[in-house]
Amino acid sequence: MNFRRKKRFEAEVATSSLNDIMFFLLLFFLIISTVANPSVIKVLLPKAKNNQTLNKKQISLTVDDAKQYYLNDKLIVPAELETAILNEISKQKLEDPTIVLRMDAKLTIQDLVDILSTGTKLKVRIVMATQVLS
Repeated sequence: MNFRRKKRFEAEVATSSLNDIMFFLLLFFLIISTVANPSVIKVLLPKAKNNQTLNKKQISLTVDDAKQYYLNDKLIVPAELETAILNEISKQKLEDPTIVLRMDAKLTIQDLVDILSTGTKLKVRIVMATQVLS
């Protein structure tokens, strides 16, 4: 009596659902990457020992090394900075407006003072973003 099978057992891996899983992972990471870093303007921030985090809604003002001004990632002319800030405050209906200033480390102190004087004139709190010293 021969009890052996005529066909040998071969292991199979079902990969039909792998495409769906990879698609959902790709979609998840694309969505998370846009939420995690809303400001995509490349700026070399100055370094500081102490950092403070803000939890309330704020306005982002970024100045790159070519002295281009971005208010909430929208390019604006430096001469129209005051009106653009006022428009953004009224659009977001902020009671206690706070501007997070991201300036390139290569810019001069005079550039910083010009922005701070605009904030003082508008009675807006300006906080400067920095990198953590490592």
